[in-house]
Amino acid sequence: MKTLFRNATLLAMDKAHGSTAFAGDLLVSNGRIEAIGPNLAADGARIIDATDKLLMPGLVNAHTHSSETFLRGRYERMPLEIWLLYAYPLLMGPQVDKRLVYLRSALLAMESLKSGVTTLCDDFFDPPGHDIERLACAFSAYEDAGIRANVSSAVMNIHTLDALPYAREIMPEALKAKLDFGPPMPAHAYMDYCGAVFSTLHGRANGRLRFMVAPSAPQRCTADMLQACYALALRHGVPMHTHVLETKTQAVTGPEFYGKSLVAYLHDLGVLGPSTTIAHSVWVSDADIDLVGEAGCSVAHNAISNLKLGAGIAPIRRLLDAGVHIGLGTDGLSSNDTARIFDVMRVAALVQSATGPEFGDWLNAGEVLTMATIGGARTALLEGVTGSLETGKAADLLMLNLNSIGFAPLNDIGKHLVYSENGRSIELVMVDGQIVVENDRMTTIDEAEILAEIRERMPAFQATHAQLERANAIFEPTMAEIHRRATSAEIGFSRYFNGMGQTGAIQT
Repeated sequence: MKTLFRNATLLAMDKAHGSTAFAGDLLVSNGRIEAIGPNLAADGARIIDATDKLLMPGLVNAHTHSSETFLRGRYERMPLEIWLLYAYPLLMGPQVDKRLVYLRSALLAMESLKSGVTTLCDDFFDPPGHDIERLACAFSAYEDAGIRANVSSAVMNIHTLDALPYAREIMPEALKAKLDFGPPMPAHAYMDYCGAVFSTLHGRANGRLRFMVAPSAPQRCTADMLQACYALALRHGVPMHTHVLETKTQAVTGPEFYGKSLVAYLHDLGVLGPSTTIAHSVWVSDADIDLVGEAGCSVAHNAISNLKLGAGIAPIRRLLDAGVHIGLGTDGLSSNDTARIFDVMRVAALVQSATGPEFGDWLNAGEVLTMATIGGARTALLEGVTGSLETGKAADLLMLNLNSIGFAPLNDIGKHLVYSENGRSIELVMVDGQIVVENDRMTTIDEAEILAEIRERMPAFQATHAQLERANAIFEPTMAEIHRRATSAEIGFSRYFNGMGQTGAIQT
């Protein structure tokens, strides 16, 4: 099946054009971009008139969590350490059933695709264990929806109280006694599990679905686990995807536990490299940034989630100057609360302008578009597959109506996309050469049926989750005190808006 987009405006995001638009046709054949240029031959293809339409690469969501999809619109005014109590309860109830795992993943995929995201990196977290059949439900949802995805099965094998500074000192003994999680998973057991996933789920849907290795965070995993994960990721050519220095509490954690920053700890373990993708990277010091840049790491920047959870503002300009690859992530739908990368683009661009008066350091639209497309693909180690419109690459693309309100009057297309567009101008979404959204309708799965089933199932789910929230509220004073102590500590720099130095600028 061939598809020819005739007379389009193209935003290729390749090395030759960057974010500069140009006119031309684009031919898709067998899931790939076969040709880009003027007056291409139709050769039996379906012809789509793209006059007054923009073709651009599909967006990449570099970091999200499908496990949070049913918790959108539920929380606010909570720092990470408190929010985790309710979104990921310490006192766990029964796992949601496999059908709900499928439905929450399908819902994430539908919203993603309809808002222009053609690739997502789902840091799947499904405590208390690792079950390949449950992980397969997420893979099946993504296969059915037609999205491209890297999916993990996040692991942690250090007790929560040993992953948070001051926790054992602050928490009452009676509460500590409630946190018996059983023996931690050893590194060799997680490697065995990952091996089974690589042999069964990795590469499904013609390679569109891949497994990535995800130690949750350096303070949550033993050294041998981190090193085993890194080696496994290198062996399979997939990212090692991990959370690092999201909050000031975590900036305090490194010196408290290891006598050095968490980035320096990872460096000394030998697990920083081009395959390492770091979610957040907010509370990184200048020395940390240099280490990450020298190692060729990637960062998934979650601008909206960082603001909602009060984490601070990541030093994106410094990271870019150090050569770090940057992608954009929504994070989970409980800390965002949407799957729309267009929203993240706008916030990521604007919030950097609040970091100081040096306007030459503020992000421009071309840089943000790069993060949302080819930069995001690089964080997923998929830059050779997707993220730009180039011959030979997968046909993952969007077609937007340039006559819509968001482009009226038309000035600079890149700036419209970053500051004006929110996905409402999208008329068509293609992944791997298949049209998956057309005229705001999913073509692959029955959206109305999925939503109806979710609505039917939610009262019971929400009632159960409310019980978990009430049970875990007993830990909130401890988490609040950990947050207070950590945020009161002097560490030599700040990523908060109120971290004002004598220059009047946030220290980025």
